[in-house]
Amino acid sequence: MLDERKAAILRAVVEEYIETGQPVGSGHVARAPGVDVSSATVRNEMGALETEGFLRQPHTSAGRVPTEKGYRFFVDHLRRPARLATSSAEEVRAFFARAHGEVEQMLSETSRLLSDLTRLTSVVVAPAPLVTTIRSVQLVGLSTTAAVLVAVLSDGSVEKHTIDLPAGVGDERVATASIHLTAHLSGTARDARPAVPATGDAALDALVDQALGALAHRPTGDPEHLYVGGAARMAQAFDAIETVREVLGILEQQYVVVSLIRDVIDRGLQVAIGTETGMAPLAECALVVSPYEVEGERAGTIGVLGPTRMNYPQALAAVAVVGHRLSDRLTEG
Repeated sequence: MLDERKAAILRAVVEEYIETGQPVGSGHVARAPGVDVSSATVRNEMGALETEGFLRQPHTSAGRVPTEKGYRFFVDHLRRPARLATSSAEEVRAFFARAHGEVEQMLSETSRLLSDLTRLTSVVVAPAPLVTTIRSVQLVGLSTTAAVLVAVLSDGSVEKHTIDLPAGVGDERVATASIHLTAHLSGTARDARPAVPATGDAALDALVDQALGALAHRPTGDPEHLYVGGAARMAQAFDAIETVREVLGILEQQYVVVSLIRDVIDRGLQVAIGTETGMAPLAECALVVSPYEVEGERAGTIGVLGPTRMNYPQALAAVAVVGHRLSDRLTEG
């Protein structure tokens, strides 16, 4: 723990360094709100903070910059809950008011929204698969030899399967098969295999069997898909090309990022700074995360990744507001 004076000085250094990216001198800190001591006293206290590991001096005669320990103290002792700027909050409200369509599209667009709000790279982990039911099934003819089967599920997702049409099947049978399938599959679990009675029309029944066979094969893919927004912002965040290359390399490994986010959440952290991420390539990065819910149950996670010199209050506010709005929108369906 730090006494009130040291805490105020450390807070002033962190806030100024986040704003400018330049080492912070005692003269500026002495003029900061809440620091009511002379420059000489500030210099002494900054020296003590450096000895205690909260600050470091990049080179002789330079001001100080925060260390990972300094950022951690700053985040853990934010004086009040961060609030999103009014204009940004309105942008979030308007976005979710018009957000419709498939869940995948919404999550992808949410990642871009969060990146635009924070000027950081955003990550959105999709919900793990739930027990979903079939809302409707529709067969649409593409040609005389092919049709597409469209299944709308209770979680808002849409599956599409292309099937070959048996010989002699016309548009009328395709339409009848669509009605027959919906009548017997609506409300059933996605992975169930309900018995669909025969119609007595051999060609129609053959088409229904093909559709059921297509539904038996769930589309493959990572059950916890990752959406990344604003990855290019990493190039603006770091001067060292090698650092940018390493961070982008991590972002390309979906399983690694999802595992990292899950680990941070499981450790009870909302902010992981530098080595707290547990990954050497992210030693100069910070991750701010928050779960989002569907019907009161944790579903997925959203967050932002950027340099340790990120605006933590702004990032925390944006992640919280977007996460809350996303939870409401997914719960509404």
